[in-house]
Amino acid sequence: MSDWVLLRGLTREARHWGAFDEALVAHGVVGAGERVVCVDLPGNGAEHAHTAPVSVVAMMDFVRERAVALKVRLPCRVLAMSLGGMVATAWAERHADEIERLVLINTSMRPFARLPERLRPAAWPMLARIAITWTQPERCEAMILVLTCNRNDMRDADIARWAWLRRTHGASAAGALRQLAAAARFRAGDERPQCPVLLLSSAADRLVDPVCSARIAKQWRAPHRVHPWAGHDLPHDDADWTCNAIAVWLGEHERTRDIRAASA
Repeated sequence: MSDWVLLRGLTREARHWGAFDEALVAHGVVGAGERVVCVDLPGNGAEHAHTAPVSVVAMMDFVRERAVALKVRLPCRVLAMSLGGMVATAWAERHADEIERLVLINTSMRPFARLPERLRPAAWPMLARIAITWTQPERCEAMILVLTCNRNDMRDADIARWAWLRRTHGASAAGALRQLAAAARFRAGDERPQCPVLLLSSAADRLVDPVCSARIAKQWRAPHRVHPWAGHDLPHDDADWTCNAIAVWLGEHERTRDIRAASA
């Protein structure tokens, strides 16, 4: 029985998960007696009053402290997106006894990818416009949606909700730049963390090239599943596919463990 810790990415927060925790339960990823605990990175959401560090490791230390304060049972399972995936990787590398399993969604990190793969050049003009309109919530969030989501049936509702989140506990422009700097500087180890790892990526990600996840999976000899049409925000675009991929992976590990136990 393990709690799940969910970590979002650059300037996003717990409330951007929407009803994803319910989808995890519905697909059996989160079992009876287990909790889903969403932890915000410093500078985002509930932690918006904290200065965002320019180090992923410092972010990891902050998240660990919050996990203890929230009484997360260790070792826990961590599901993390993008920048959150870097934080989760740092956690698993430095405190292996605290992480049981790791799911990384559309993440990227050195030494497995170059800058044009970690941030697609085609996205740079849009990122510049987002920076210019940072204090205009609706305009800014509309562009973020175009860049990160390929599902548009909830477009107006998403923009309205995300604009409201930005007005309440939104990250500052300076905080966004500090998070970008931290992401750019982070370097993972060549070897896979000690826990089992699953990589999920989106073939149609406009922000991050899915080759980043493919290279991590190859180097770490970890399973990798690719969604055919979703954008960078995979849980937003197709929560059911995401949860099903995790559930299948968990089931495969359970069957492998049972086979090994039977043959021992």
